[in-house]
Amino acid sequence: MNEKITAYLQSRHAEALLPQRDINTNLYHISIRASHLKEVVKELKDNADLSFTYLNDLTSVDWLGKRSPRFEIVYLLRSPKNNHFRMQIRVPVEEGETVPSITDIFVGANWPEREIFDLMGIEFSGHPQLERLIMPDNFVGHPLRKDFPLEGPGQDYLIEDLLTIHVQDDITG
Repeated sequence: MNEKITAYLQSRHAEALLPQRDINTNLYHISIRASHLKEVVKELKDNADLSFTYLNDLTSVDWLGKRSPRFEIVYLLRSPKNNHFRMQIRVPVEEGETVPSITDIFVGANWPEREIFDLMGIEFSGHPQLERLIMPDNFVGHPLRKDFPLEGPGQDYLIEDLLTIHVQDDITG
């Protein structure tokens, strides 16, 4: 299956593929440019032979000081048709660079993309509701970044706002 996917992608999307680096995984993986993400994912899903119709996971990695670019978005796709064959798509991302949202291809990407935005600060262009998911709206920073201060930037403002919000809810509710 690995050779089949590689041949297909090289014939259809050679310009999207980035040089492979050795990583410690037993999964088939490719690295692609963010600008080609949507078309590659869509074709992997729609291709009758490959049929990667299930988005198993979507996460991000902060390589601060170890690799360039700093971030990497990792998509784990599964093909139920092909004995649940799994593959990783890795998309390197510079700080401040946006990645196209794949919510129109996989609806299940909605919350993982919001989580990555909230906790890592990576934006997804075209996302239908890109806003904080876990942290409060007024939280400063992105707590899963490796350069985020261990004690946080000082969260007193959060407690004050939460008290104000709850008091206002009690008065109006």
